[in-house]
Amino acid sequence: MHHAITFGEILWDNFKEGRKAGGAPMNVALHLHKQGIQSRLISSLGCDDDGKELLSFLQTQGMSTDLVQEHPSLPTGLVEVELDSKQQASYIIKEPVAWDEIKYTKELEQAVKDSDLLVFGSLASRNESSRNTLLKLIPLAKFRVFDMNLRPPHFDKETITQLMQHCNLLKINEDELAYLEGMCNLPQAPRRDNLLLLSSMLNIPLICVTLGDKGALVVSDNRLYEHQGFMVEVADTVGAGDAFLAAFISSLLQDLPMETVLERACAAGAIVASKAGANPNYSPEEIVNNSLKANKSD
Repeated sequence: MHHAITFGEILWDNFKEGRKAGGAPMNVALHLHKQGIQSRLISSLGCDDDGKELLSFLQTQGMSTDLVQEHPSLPTGLVEVELDSKQQASYIIKEPVAWDEIKYTKELEQAVKDSDLLVFGSLASRNESSRNTLLKLIPLAKFRVFDMNLRPPHFDKETITQLMQHCNLLKINEDELAYLEGMCNLPQAPRRDNLLLLSSMLNIPLICVTLGDKGALVVSDNRLYEHQGFMVEVADTVGAGDAFLAAFISSLLQDLPMETVLERACAAGAIVASKAGANPNYSPEEIVNNSLKANKSD
C-alpha cells in the first residue's frame, strides 16, 4: 500500500447553516484515505473542545492522528466561510491558531522519510514556526506536491517562490495561474502557452490547473493534456479541488496514463462538488464509473 503525508491546517469551517471539519491538508488526507492510500496528517490542534471534536472526527473516518500535535496555548483553527450565488467559497481565516506553530520532531522527520510523497500548501507557511518546520521536512520527501491554495492575505511572493523550488507536482487553480503569470511577468498569451512556459521557467515538470466546471489542464514533461470536466448540479465547491488532487495523486501512484489520471481527478472533483461539504461519502469505484460513463457518452 502507498503512504502519503499531508502538512498544514486542520480547522472548523463555519458556514451559515453550521460548521464542518476542514482545511485543505486534512481534506486531501481524507480523500486519499477514501481512495485507498494510507495517509497521515501533520498538524496541530488547541487544548480545547474544538480540538477534541476534530480529533474524534478524524478517528471516526479511520484516520491516524499520531502526527497531529496539541498546542498548549493557541486555539484550534477556525474559518468563516461565505458562499456566493454560484456556491463559490470565500474565507476569513482566524490567526494565530495551533497549526501556525507546528513543531519539528524526529517523529515527523521519520514519517516523511518513510512515505511515498508529501503534500503541502501555502497557508500553513504564513507563520515562521510552521514554515520552518515544513522547509526542514520537504527535502526529506521522495515526491513533493505543492497544492498552492492561495488565501489572501496569508502569502507572499518570497514564500511561494521558495515552496515552488522544491516541488515535483504543482497544483493550482485559474486565479493562482493568473497570479503566477503576473509574478513571472509572462506575456498575454493563451493559457496553454503560458502553462508550458511556466513549467520551463519554474523547472516544474508536472503542473495541473483546475478550471472549475470547465475541467482541468495539465502539462507533463512539456506535453499538454486537457479534460472538459463533468456536468453536475453543484451543491458547493468546498473540497472539490482537494478530491481532485487526491484522485490525481492516487492515479499517478498507480502509474496510469496521464489521460486517465486527469479524467479520474475530474470525476472525483465533480462528485464532491455535487454533494454538500468538503468530505462527503463516495467510493473509488464511483470515480472509475463516472469516468467510464463519460467515455461512453463522448
